[in-house]
Amino acid sequence: MQELQVLLVAGTHGNEINPPWLFDQWSQQFDLINNHGLHIKKVLGNPDALKVCKRYIDRDLNRSFTKELLDDTSCKDHEVMRARELLHLHGPSGIDPSQVVVDLHTTTAAMGSSIVIYGRRSLDLALAGLLQARLGLPIYLHEGDDTQKGFLVECWPCGIVIEIGPVAQGLLSAKIVDKIKIIVEILFEELAKIKSGLVNLPKQFVVHRHLESIDFPRDMMGRCDAILHPSLLDKNWFPLLFGQYLFVKSDGKSINFEGEGNPIPVFINEAAYAEKNIAMSLTQKEIIVFSRDWQVDLRHLCLFNS
Repeated sequence: MQELQVLLVAGTHGNEINPPWLFDQWSQQFDLINNHGLHIKKVLGNPDALKVCKRYIDRDLNRSFTKELLDDTSCKDHEVMRARELLHLHGPSGIDPSQVVVDLHTTTAAMGSSIVIYGRRSLDLALAGLLQARLGLPIYLHEGDDTQKGFLVECWPCGIVIEIGPVAQGLLSAKIVDKIKIIVEILFEELAKIKSGLVNLPKQFVVHRHLESIDFPRDMMGRCDAILHPSLLDKNWFPLLFGQYLFVKSDGKSINFEGEGNPIPVFINEAAYAEKNIAMSLTQKEIIVFSRDWQVDLRHLCLFNS
């Protein structure tokens, strides 16, 4: 049977150093290259940014996979050139193509371990749901945000992001590395079951669907004039209640949540999102029922390139 081609990416952001460190240190006991009949390829997303421990050189690589940027031959930004190179080498029509891509990230937000998917592609939903059934990981479903697009995993037939935190940028953590390894091991097990046709799809799973992102309060000059309230910092995945503290100003006055529907915040105070004017993103829980058609889609995934 044709091997399932899986692309494992680390260092898409050069200051998220734990996944790349794991790539370097992977033990012989864990056979990354030949695991369960899968063909696993390890790739550093942005090695030049990793060398200098910076998120990126010219622009965010994980926002550089838009069709407009990829097709614009006049754009010579480092990350756009790297995006084209990754697709040329390992994209669906590349020299050494992959069907599945898994992008490994870390976050400074106190979110624990989670899965991120973009949009409602059946293969992404199915793989995320399988991981949630095994590990109980929350799933952040990012959709409907035109200001945030061009994500790496969207360019492959099936792609998910694994987010592990909290950990500071540029800091190695044994706990973070261990969590990444466990999740990847389970992921490989589920992909092997897909390949063998023995996958057991759960009846349903839960996602946190993106609603909107909230900026910090700003003054007339556009400068941040309030910070996140300390009581909120560790409350990722917990619903906001009316009147709950959101921000606190320098004079001690608080800004409270006055919205409706008890949205659930994620990526609270993520350091990398300050430049994007995002203090947190708000989500809403949604139950997704597995479709029988997804089993057909998963079988077709294994026939890719055969």
